[in-house]
Amino acid sequence: MKHYANGYVGNRVLKLNVGFLLAAGPGHTHDTVFDVPPVRVAEDVDLTYIRGPLRLSRTKEGILVQGTLHIGVEDECYRCLDPVARDVEIDLEELYTFNSLTDSEFRLSDDGILDLAPLIRAEALIEDSRGVLCRPDCKGLCTTCGANLNHSACACAADDIDPRLAKLKELLDQ
Repeated sequence: MKHYANGYVGNRVLKLNVGFLLAAGPGHTHDTVFDVPPVRVAEDVDLTYIRGPLRLSRTKEGILVQGTLHIGVEDECYRCLDPVARDVEIDLEELYTFNSLTDSEFRLSDDGILDLAPLIRAEALIEDSRGVLCRPDCKGLCTTCGANLNHSACACAADDIDPRLAKLKELLDQ
């Protein structure tokens, strides 16, 4: 397997030759287990691993891909921007069709190659859009100086208050 300078393998490992399954005819299945090292799925999606079972089933329309994969996602906390490594479980179920007339990215090429990269990319982006916290009690960043309040107190004066809220502060002080 070729490793690139960035430490990832190319997304070529996500292209499966299913010619043997196409020749077998409808009703046949093939089970496989993925264990992929760090991979660049697309220009905007890098995963630290892809693991799990996958079932490929031959139908009249094409190849049905089903499985539950675990993917390693390197993210950042949306409050303090600290890095967060997490394991995400994605459920896959997609029909890759023979029909070359449709403009779907989930179709079989003429040479019998099934490309899982667009499907895994879509599922990873959906999971990544939810945001993640480094821990439930994350304090975030100081709004004035930008210091990470989880690591240390900031140097900003705690008495600095927005002039629009000064009257409210007087009420709290009473």
